Amino acid sequence: MITSLEVNETNAMIEHENLDVRTITLGISLLDCISSDLEELCRNIRVKILARAKDLVKVGQRISSAYGIPIVNKRISVTPIALVGGAACKSPEDFVRIAKTLDRCAKDVGVNFLGGYSALVSKHMTNADELLIRSIPEALAVTDRVCSSVNVGSTRTGINMDAVRLLGHIVKETAERTKERDSLGCAKLVVFCNAPDDNPFMAGAFHGVTEGDAVINVGVSGPGVVKHALESCRGADFEMLCETIKKTAFKITRVGQLVAKEASRLLGVPFGIVDLSLAPTPAVGDSVADILKEIGLEHPGAPGTTAALALLNDQVKKGGVMASSYVGGLSGAFIPVSEDQGMIEAVEAGALATRRRRRSPASSPTRWPWA
Repeated sequence: MITSLEVNETNAMIEHENLDVRTITLGISLLDCISSDLEELCRNIRVKILARAKDLVKVGQRISSAYGIPIVNKRISVTPIALVGGAACKSPEDFVRIAKTLDRCAKDVGVNFLGGYSALVSKHMTNADELLIRSIPEALAVTDRVCSSVNVGSTRTGINMDAVRLLGHIVKETAERTKERDSLGCAKLVVFCNAPDDNPFMAGAFHGVTEGDAVINVGVSGPGVVKHALESCRGADFEMLCETIKKTAFKITRVGQLVAKEASRLLGVPFGIVDLSLAPTPAVGDSVADILKEIGLEHPGAPGTTAALALLNDQVKKGGVMASSYVGGLSGAFIPVSEDQGMIEAVEAGALATRRRRRSPASSPTRWPWA
């Protein structure tokens, strides 16, 4: 039973500590859209997405209004397009046409982003995989809401270095093609290793081939909530630190579980997973770097940073699993330099700058190649 204390605590998290549901993502399988005719394929994709996602934004707004929980984004993920378009696409230009179809669908249903313009090449590339990868710069330049990802490696299969080499050129070309928009194309492209198949977070989201026809995934984030909780136990021992993070992650995940189940009921789509990822924004009080400092670091990048981040990830995941049996995706913590106010401040202070070792006049690159 939910008590008034828990309600007030959740309200405080939302109003003062930047707790939000970062996304409701509707995963849609496009495997039944496959055709060897490109025109028919694009038509099938459009019909399927519009039918499945027509009420997604409306439902998100309804839940947000009913419970007072901010739902920042409503998004769609689809089956990796390299699999869907393999039979119909004979050139990168053919894949770009699919990207344009996806972009129109995203705009028509009103979602923020659509992910799944993707290829899974951790072991080898098919011809379709390579064509899609080569199409990425053009596809991201001519669309607004399509996001792309490529999985180039896994712990089991190793890293596909041919794909890595190709993507080095692709990333550079994507930046060049969108340079008039601050190279926005690169912000919509993720290169993965060990990509999960149930990830609702853009830009790397895609609907896994092991998923059903449609599924609702929710991504919830609250770095400010974790930081605030740690502030209340300063000076406590290591065990208390871990317990505080774990209990806070539990509370955050319960909010995501509530939203996910309600969205599932209203849309008539099965509930997939809650992804508890501490994803920061540039807003003050919404920083993962500040959590690391609260744990005890002098600043991000100082000795102990990796250990503190590993501890944070471990306790966040444990707390999430306690709250929901359907936790997945990227669950953990992100520390992007460009989106985390604490990381931005660390860079400006020079804490993350590369320090070059001075070489004495007598030293020689030939004799001391490691200097």
